[in-house]
Amino acid sequence: MQMGLEMPCGDSNQTGTLSMGRIQHPSDGDVLHRTAIPFVKKIMCGRPSSLKRVKRVVGGQLAPRGRWPWQASLQRYGTHFCAGSLINNQWILTAAHCFTWPNPRGVIVYLGRHDDQLVSNPTEEMSRRVVRVVLHPHYQWSNHDNDIALLRLSSPVSFTDSVRPVCLAGTDSVFHSGEDSWVVGWGAVGERVHLPLPQRLREVEVPVVGNRQCKCQNGVMRVTDNMICAGVEAGGKDSCHGDSGAPMVNIQNGIWIQSGITSWGFGCARPELPGVYTRVSRYQEWIRTQVTDQSPGFVTFLRSGIDPDRSYTCHWLPLPLPNEEPLSRAPGEDSSANGT
Repeated sequence: MQMGLEMPCGDSNQTGTLSMGRIQHPSDGDVLHRTAIPFVKKIMCGRPSSLKRVKRVVGGQLAPRGRWPWQASLQRYGTHFCAGSLINNQWILTAAHCFTWPNPRGVIVYLGRHDDQLVSNPTEEMSRRVVRVVLHPHYQWSNHDNDIALLRLSSPVSFTDSVRPVCLAGTDSVFHSGEDSWVVGWGAVGERVHLPLPQRLREVEVPVVGNRQCKCQNGVMRVTDNMICAGVEAGGKDSCHGDSGAPMVNIQNGIWIQSGITSWGFGCARPELPGVYTRVSRYQEWIRTQVTDQSPGFVTFLRSGIDPDRSYTCHWLPLPLPNEEPLSRAPGEDSSANGT
């Protein structure tokens, strides 16, 4: 399995790129090291305090404390309205549709929180005001294309067992249909069924649904290459109202990588209607142009073999041409994804 990394190197302020076992400095290209293992041990993102494997669940279960230390609750005047993920010590990644305009007034981000309404362990929790909201310039309300936003916190946070950043899927990441993913949030547990008090964080496992199948089920014109889908054919497992902006993550070599941002869907957990998420790997360059003080950790998630979604078809979506690139692989340049 090939693995590419770009992230803070331990205690250093520099960032490096690891690809095929060679690390390069981003500014001058000089080779700094040719052994991947020492570098990987210093990865700061995507490592919770507990690395126990997540159990498969039906419909969701309570998330163990500390398992998802990058999870953020976005609150306005004391009320949770969206979720997000910590990507470095001062920036949150979330969905653009959580904000009708880029106004941070009254928005507080809570990190290390397990119960959304009751602060059960104040020593584990941190909160910061949001001082800047950056919406993607090409976000479209009509179909939620480019549904991504960045929030700058009022001051940096210190990393603890309860507060740590997640890694982000790099540009060339590939997620095959059926790939195990997890979504975590404080949203509704069913359509018009609110999360009961004390509103504890919940997790659910949902496999990736390829974009061809997702187009056939959710609408060819609605699902774009900037989106990634997840769900089960029979329904019953999904994100829901209140989970908007929450991260969808996948694990590779013990590192959790954010592949999606909870965006939209028809109802919640309905059969043959997978949830739709913003495909994080499409936005590496845009994120890097906005977050210039400390680069988030980007990891290339790769899978070998043929994606079964390549052969999925319906009467309004013909089979791809033999030389057509899979939808799950992000192109090198795309104006709608990088904001140019």
